[in-house]
Amino acid sequence: MRLLLVEDDEHVAAALMAVLGKHGFEVRHARSGNEALDALVPDGRPQFRVVLLDLGLPDRDGFDVCDQIRRRVGIPVIMVTARAEVRDRIHGLNIGADDYIVKPYDMGELLARIHAVARRDAAARPVPATAQATGEDPQGLLGRAFGLVLDQASRRATVHGEDVALTRKEYELLALLAQSPGVVFRREQIISEVWRSSWDGTARSLEVHVASLRRKIGLPGLIETVRGIGYKLAVPGHPTAD
Repeated sequence: MRLLLVEDDEHVAAALMAVLGKHGFEVRHARSGNEALDALVPDGRPQFRVVLLDLGLPDRDGFDVCDQIRRRVGIPVIMVTARAEVRDRIHGLNIGADDYIVKPYDMGELLARIHAVARRDAAARPVPATAQATGEDPQGLLGRAFGLVLDQASRRATVHGEDVALTRKEYELLALLAQSPGVVFRREQIISEVWRSSWDGTARSLEVHVASLRRKIGLPGLIETVRGIGYKLAVPGHPTAD
């Protein structure tokens, strides 16, 4: 997941980027409001999923930067700031911030908020153009190619109409990969989003869950290992992206 970090304090930014990197995030650092707005110009790379925005910037007020982001793109914005006044929180949320967290904060809470706003944004987005071209969403592609259907409401998986008994983590892992068939999910990203944890001590658990999923769903070739990177759902006829 790509994040845009807007923070003028180099020490704060370096520490935060190190932790986010360990949790599988790809972070671009902008040191000013203008640099942040320039980073939003399309450059052929995947769009940022979340903006972490400090309010005390050297060139312009963070509230103004948030307003400009809202006018240009629909990327979720989390204000991460030392301004703890209730009126500041209210103003930030009123001008379009999706969340507001006050420094100093717990890193686990920040990670949870990033994932929460990213999930809400993904759920609100229209079906991708690649899926529209075939008249199918990712779920439709999985059903056509493998007979696999995921029911988010009941958290059930079926293959050709037969229930597959999955644990909670197995279902969450499969559902994450199914969001973007053909897209490679880094191991660190999977662990961060499914386990809400860091890579240390969890790597073996991921491998065990992938092996268990493959065995239970009985669909050879569905979950593909991308050596040295992570995993993807390899759906025939669907474009592959890293």
